[in-house]
Amino acid sequence: MTAAHPASEVRDRLVAIADSQGFAAHGLHVRIGDDTAGHRWTPDVREDVHSIAKGVCVLAAALAADDGLIHLDDTVATLLPEHELGEGVARVTLRHLLSMSSGIDLPWSETLMTDWPDLAREFLRRPSRGRVFQYSNASTYTAMTALSARVGDVGDYLSTRLFAPLGIEDVGWSRCPNGRIEAGGGLPLRTEEVARLGMLIRDRGSWQGRRLVAPEWIDAMHEHGVVAGVNPGYDRYALAGWQGPGRAWRLHGAHGQLLLFLGDAVVTATAHDHAGADAFAAAIVAVLEEVAVSP
Repeated sequence: MTAAHPASEVRDRLVAIADSQGFAAHGLHVRIGDDTAGHRWTPDVREDVHSIAKGVCVLAAALAADDGLIHLDDTVATLLPEHELGEGVARVTLRHLLSMSSGIDLPWSETLMTDWPDLAREFLRRPSRGRVFQYSNASTYTAMTALSARVGDVGDYLSTRLFAPLGIEDVGWSRCPNGRIEAGGGLPLRTEEVARLGMLIRDRGSWQGRRLVAPEWIDAMHEHGVVAGVNPGYDRYALAGWQGPGRAWRLHGAHGQLLLFLGDAVVTATAHDHAGADAFAAAIVAVLEEVAVSP
């Protein structure tokens, strides 16, 4: 490392960049090794982390796998035997749903949770195009519906198995009319609470010396992703993790929610700036490469 206090240097540079770019950041948390620094532009309140929640859903499935309750290669047909399945959907697994590779198309809408009596049933009755990338909040929602068949209420399961050990209390995940968590979004957390999830992930499932999640599940969040497109930063998607920018990988929620990993550094940003998020993510990586990360 090139700085005595690399987290503070990275923070100071990123604050200056956010201000110069006009990036509408709300909070920033930098952790490099054991060094930590943070900054706020707005009051420290819980806000929807959007698709970072998909990473939390992956952790839910990982915990259930560690508990021997499911396998990620269980088929939806096994987990939800009473659901009508579209053509090819009988071969879709929990892993396919969490990696957006089910090939089932159901576009996002602002009223996604109320457009059908049961979103999971609507999703599964549609045909699959095979193992191709098809990003959809309905995919994560359906994965958590399937998981609930083995763990009960997923929100309650996470409160006990994940959030409580991290010291995150009274999590109020938004729910659909059927009472299930929205899964792909609707999870309000403070910047520092997201950073705790980042620390758990950076340390491959360990938190303050206690193993919460097996390390292979953390690795699967960013390794061996499916081809998602051709644009840099959006060309490979693993279990909720996008590859890039550069050598980094990230969980990326709408409107600039970022949890970005590179070496022993993890940077958390919360914001309300969808258009500026990619440029700010690239700036994070550039600063980390210069200040804090060995080649």
